[in-house]
Amino acid sequence: MLLWTWRIVVVVVGGVLLLAGFTMWFTPGPGWAAILLGLAVMASEFGWARRLLRRGQRFVRHMQNRAQEYRSARKTKYHQTAK
Repeated sequence: MLLWTWRIVVVVVGGVLLLAGFTMWFTPGPGWAAILLGLAVMASEFGWARRLLRRGQRFVRHMQNRAQEYRSARKTKYHQTAK
């Protein structure tokens, strides 16, 4: 009985966070953060959520690397033209 109660709580809390995140795509707020947090809550009990969370984490790392490469390329270009 306790297992099912826990799973229901996880689904409700994770679902609310996911819905809030999707809502924040169209309204001001940290939509991606809420979605990832909702997936993290649900990943504690469900394998599909764990897989989606890992995929999201890989995407975030990829975008961080791209932003860092862009900044370093831009910085290099700026320093070359400033001379």
